[in-house]
Order: sequence, then C-alpha cells, then structure tokens
Amino acid sequence: MPKITPNLWFDTQAEEAANFYVSVFKNSRIVNVTHYPEGGPREAGMVLTVEFELDGQRFTGINGGPEFTFDEAVSFEIECETQDDVDYYWERLTDGGEESQCGWLKDRYGLSWQVVPTGMAALFADPDRTRAERAMKAMLGMRKLDLAALRAAADG
Repeated sequence: MPKITPNLWFDTQAEEAANFYVSVFKNSRIVNVTHYPEGGPREAGMVLTVEFELDGQRFTGINGGPEFTFDEAVSFEIECETQDDVDYYWERLTDGGEESQCGWLKDRYGLSWQVVPTGMAALFADPDRTRAERAMKAMLGMRKLDLAALRAAADG
C-alpha cells in the first residue's frame, strides 16, 4: 500500500517548524533536508524541503513561498490518554500560537491542531441523548478540553 505523507507549505519556516514539532512530540526526528539548487524559484542553498517524523508519522515541510497559508479546513488531531497529556500538548502548541474553542488551537506557524482526550467521542455517542447533550454543551464552552469536567457535565 502506498503511504500518505502530509505536505505542509511554509514561506521560509519549514526547517524551524520541523525542529519545533520534533521538540514537542516524543519519538520524533528530522529525516532529511534538501536545498534549492541554482536556477530554482528561490535563493540557491535555501531549505527546500524537510522530511520529519512525529512519533512514526512522516511529514514533509516545504518552503514554497508566501502564496499559501494554513487555515482551519485542515487540522491534526492529537488523541491524549490523560489530562496531563492534553495540558502538555496544549501548552507547547499554543506557545506563540493562539487558543480557539472546543480543543482547537493554532500553533505559531498557523497550523491547526485538535487536542482531544480519549473518551470524549464516547460521551457524545452516549445512548442517553440528554447525557450526550450536556457533554456537548460543556465542550462548547471550553477552549482547552477538560475530560473530568466533560464527564461531570454529562453526569449532570
């Protein structure tokens, strides 16, 4: 089966961003860096691409220019086992970025992330629709998600 590798378009920050993401996620590394050759559309020697892995998931960052920027139409979800994990990723990824609502944030490069505790989807799929609605209402009032508060809201 072919592998799918997300490609992230940056103006000039691909290597800086890759190093940042590798510092945030455990078991991560820079795999390869290429540079623009003479005759390319950008300055010769400038970083062209950075291949990196975040806990085994391969990504490529490309310094393609200012023509395109990230928006919320694409985001990466981080499913967290504990509230400590939610707090860790939230703090690291919002540093220099911005918080949004319902567990969404933008990092310092404008890339959108969803930091989600394991078990949240089960609350919204609860067969007791009133319980699910209470959990949903609580989530809509949050920025960083708090699984204990979501469960407490669901339980009424």
